[in-house]
Amino acid sequence: MGTIMGERMTSAMKRRDTVLAAVTGASACAAAGVAALAYGVHPLAALSTVAAPALALWALLCRPPSRRRLALPVMAAAVLSLVSTFAVTPDRTDGGWGSYGNLVEAGALAALLTVVVRRSPVRHVLPAGLVVGAAVSLWTWPLVPSLSFLAHVGAAAFWSLPVLGAVVGGGYPRWAERRGRGWVRDARRAQQLEIARDLHDFIAHDVSGIVAQAQAARFVAASAPEQALPALERIEKAGLNALESMDRMVRMLHDDTWSDGAAPHGVDPLPGPGQLAGLIERFSAADGPRARLALDPGVADALSRDVGSTAYRVVVEALTNVRRHAPRATRVDVVLAAAGEDTVEVRVSNDAGGNGQKGPVTRWERDDRHGGHGLRGLRERVRVAGGSLSAGPRDGGGWHVVAVLPRTPGLPRTADVLRASGTLPDTGPGTGPPGAGS
Repeated sequence: MGTIMGERMTSAMKRRDTVLAAVTGASACAAAGVAALAYGVHPLAALSTVAAPALALWALLCRPPSRRRLALPVMAAAVLSLVSTFAVTPDRTDGGWGSYGNLVEAGALAALLTVVVRRSPVRHVLPAGLVVGAAVSLWTWPLVPSLSFLAHVGAAAFWSLPVLGAVVGGGYPRWAERRGRGWVRDARRAQQLEIARDLHDFIAHDVSGIVAQAQAARFVAASAPEQALPALERIEKAGLNALESMDRMVRMLHDDTWSDGAAPHGVDPLPGPGQLAGLIERFSAADGPRARLALDPGVADALSRDVGSTAYRVVVEALTNVRRHAPRATRVDVVLAAAGEDTVEVRVSNDAGGNGQKGPVTRWERDDRHGGHGLRGLRERVRVAGGSLSAGPRDGGGWHVVAVLPRTPGLPRTADVLRASGTLPDTGPGTGPPGAGS
């Protein structure tokens, strides 16, 4: 119903603009006829003088969308002005009224050019600017025929200044609006990428856990049916976690933006190092490698909310890749430790595992065509956070992912906190806690 009413209103406004154009045009022709008959003004000069002001009046009264079609009428009025300037001999017995009319005409053309530059399609702006620029800059040419050519050029250059002002006055708001649209487009693209990363980092992690649990349940169902029920319970829990992640993203899209480090109403805070223990516990509960977390005291507090969320995502992505690409791994080590004065290292490593035994081949081993996209996106996220990410095979077999992230400026280092509490002896500046950076 609202759409139909809107269409009817738009159609009515278009008819109004059409009627307004007809009335304005008829009034201009009537005024030109009166000037020609009553005062002996040349008909072409009279029509040229009233055409541009009439167009300006219509542009002032019409709807803004209708002004996009103003370029062609303005060019026609400018051509008419040029023809009148050079084809009609100025009447020097009218007391200067003809010159005043030409001045008003030039001002109206300059104002119309501002609207054309602001509203009309780009392909119409250049020809309209050239024609209007010629009409405005040359309107004084026949008034002083005794001037030299250089004097005429100087006068034309002077009267080109209003044209330049019209181009700037209409072009700058148009450029600013286009730049604003570009910012909105970039923001929407960034939001799309953020949602895609959330889908990959969190939901893909839970779904890969569901797949691993289902495969494990399938293999033990025949030999040990009593183990199938715990696997189904873990599948249910992973599915609920995936639904919670999706619900969190949907609520974030429907609510206000983040501000002052607080989450919008109804949205859980971004996960960070404080949630790693639960993540490791859920990962280890599944049938697969056992994960172990080593978190230096004070490291979680040394990371800002955004950087802490990035650290959490690094661990999620690494664990997901272990589950997808290293199903025979038996151990995963997750370490968060101070790595210098201003950085924190996040390291996730897994062994080769297997002990020479061949286990069931998983879907991810059979089809590895989709691997790598998560690490590429994660490397970009870490780079934006001010850190660096590396991944590759480690000595002795297995794989590791290492991210170095910046500490929050102004927060004490872990070693300083431990020294202040008496836990760590004071061995001089730059000494971290044992095992830091390993």
